[in-house]
Amino acid sequence: MGILEGKKIVVTGVLTDASLAYGVARIALDEGAEIVLTGAGRALRLTQRTARKLGQNPDGSEIDVFELDVTVPEQAEAVRDALADKWGRVDGVLHAIGFAPESCLGENFMDAPWDDVAVAMHISTYSLKVLAETFLPLMQDGGSIVGLDFDNQQAWPAYNWMGVAKSALQSLSRYLAKELGPQQIRCNLVAAGPVRTMAAKSIPGFALFEDTWDGRAPLGWDVNDAEPVAKAVVALLSDWFPATTGEIIHVDGGYHAVGA
Repeated sequence: MGILEGKKIVVTGVLTDASLAYGVARIALDEGAEIVLTGAGRALRLTQRTARKLGQNPDGSEIDVFELDVTVPEQAEAVRDALADKWGRVDGVLHAIGFAPESCLGENFMDAPWDDVAVAMHISTYSLKVLAETFLPLMQDGGSIVGLDFDNQQAWPAYNWMGVAKSALQSLSRYLAKELGPQQIRCNLVAAGPVRTMAAKSIPGFALFEDTWDGRAPLGWDVNDAEPVAKAVVALLSDWFPATTGEIIHVDGGYHAVGA
């Protein structure tokens, strides 16, 4: 019996089989969960194609893919209504959503106009609140919301406004933990080390993280291995952390803990 046996889990952010969210979906299935995926915009077809690589749910049903652009309230309502009919409840949600316009990343932090920063904050940060609000009516028996994060105790080269958005995500997660705790809904983040995904490759200077992380992390770090991050997420989605909320779990080989 898996640690997610019988759980109904919503997984956002699956683009390819290299996505961190894909690793979460795969292990969640192995651990007995029934899952659905969401995708948005032009990437929706990518999500649909990748969903087929995951196979089937434990009951033999196909893995549904719903369109969910977090900036479109009508789509969030449609997904909630569809899952109310399909499952009647949701036990867990993975937030793996992030985007920043080109001006928000790169060499010059000061170049980004507010309109672009607003897009980054809306999609990368406020979307966590959107997911919580969307699925809250289906989490009457409690549940777990887990977001993918990148630690922002310090400023990073080139990460710029995405780093600011991730810092805001950490704060938002704590406030959601406070707000949703009385309903037995936990909200936690997993701060992952750099993994070579499609999203990571779009960040200027990502190679710098790749070049330095393994040598500094006490446990070492493999930028091609998403499994440690996925396992941590699945554990947080399970009932094995019943009294943990508002937390940031670092899965980075210990990089965050050492100075040099």
